[in-house]
Amino acid sequence: MASIKDVAKLAGVSVATVSRVLNDKGYVGQRTRELVEQAIKELNYKPNEVARSLFKKQSNTIGLIVPDIMNPFFPELARAVEDTASKFGYNVILCNSDEDKVKEQTYLDMLQQNYVTGIIVSSNTMTATQIEELNIPVVSIDREISKGLPTIVVENSKGAGVATDFLINKGCRRIAHIRGPQGVVNADERCEGYREVVHQEPWFNESYIINGDYDMESSIEATLELLTIHPEIDGIFAANDIMAIGAMKAAYQLGKRIPEELSIIGFDGIKLSSVTIPELTTIVQPIYELGEKATTMLVSLMNREEVGQTYYRLDVELIERNST
Repeated sequence: MASIKDVAKLAGVSVATVSRVLNDKGYVGQRTRELVEQAIKELNYKPNEVARSLFKKQSNTIGLIVPDIMNPFFPELARAVEDTASKFGYNVILCNSDEDKVKEQTYLDMLQQNYVTGIIVSSNTMTATQIEELNIPVVSIDREISKGLPTIVVENSKGAGVATDFLINKGCRRIAHIRGPQGVVNADERCEGYREVVHQEPWFNESYIINGDYDMESSIEATLELLTIHPEIDGIFAANDIMAIGAMKAAYQLGKRIPEELSIIGFDGIKLSSVTIPELTTIVQPIYELGEKATTMLVSLMNREEVGQTYYRLDVELIERNST
């Protein structure tokens, strides 16, 4: 592998001159620049990005912190971020926080030590103070962290209301909700959207709301308990698709037919929802657009470009399939 010294020797210049060309910093004559660029091409020289980062105190890398890489929503989001970052010439470091404050801070420290230029984060535990201390651009995605921080989310409450109304219009008369973790912003918003539709219904019971913790296994256990206590339930709105899939498995274990005896709708629109049996009706988030827009905004902020709008609440869409 060629070194910067090999480039300098072939071009007949000093290492410092090659460095100025690589970093586009300092004066280099046009003819000299052409000689260096030709030598780089001939030797197929690849600059040492680690060394360049140490020298410049910044890199062509951004960080992405997500709470649960096992949830298919986040790998799909990460794909959009990586695709978009690549178009702008940036690499992505993916960090899985497990919603753990200590782990989250460890990742923030690591990203700073690697001189990342900016960070995209989905978190319910990170604070505005932590972000201010980073002193680099940060964009919040999927969950709002603080007012004033560039943020991209979706219409969670509206989507939940649409899902619940849809089940009512399908003829469901006892609709339960599998919610996400207490205190997680989008989980609270989706639960509130469900409540807005059902709170005045004579059949509504607080015990129709159970916590599935945004997790498939937790959802299976919670749904088994729910349907055992309340066999009259004929509709379930789950706050994400993997909990809806868990609810489908629980219904199967109890011998309930979907959708003849129990209709189930999810939220997210992950690709997995279209290959379950039956295929899952869901509220679709524009996952790719979320990642693309967040990354584009972050790059603009890193380049100190004018960013007119820094808060987006994207719309969602109901896709009807065979689970309802």
